[in-house]
Amino acid sequence: MKNTMQQTVKKVFEAYPVEICEILMQVRSFILAVCEEENLGEVTETLKWGEPSYTVSGGSVVRFDWKAKSPDQFAVYFNCQTVLIETFKEIYGELFNYEGNRAIIFQLDTEIPETALKHCIALSLQYKKLKNLPLLGA
Repeated sequence: MKNTMQQTVKKVFEAYPVEICEILMQVRSFILAVCEEENLGEVTETLKWGEPSYTVSGGSVVRFDWKAKSPDQFAVYFNCQTVLIETFKEIYGELFNYEGNRAIIFQLDTEIPETALKHCIALSLQYKKLKNLPLLGA
């Protein structure tokens, strides 16, 4: 995928407060970088539940969003029907704050652990080929 943002997704980014948009653009860049670094093929960028959503063939969706009702945080969402969050907890423990089996929650005033988050994104985007491996092959 070229770095060109789909128009419907662009409108969502434009609706975020400027400082939130900058942070979420960084998350988007992590996803695109993982796809390139792991040679995962074409990325589909769309909206799911009104949130920026990314997937590749053979992978599980990664979404993220910021909500005005929780203005000090944003979340990166993973498919709750997978063992992704369970695996992230096993690998990264307390490094992340989790919301059930569906999200990693980030506080806006803390630095994003880039390497660890990119690893989680990579596991999700390759989930279908990794799902039968212990700890998803991590």
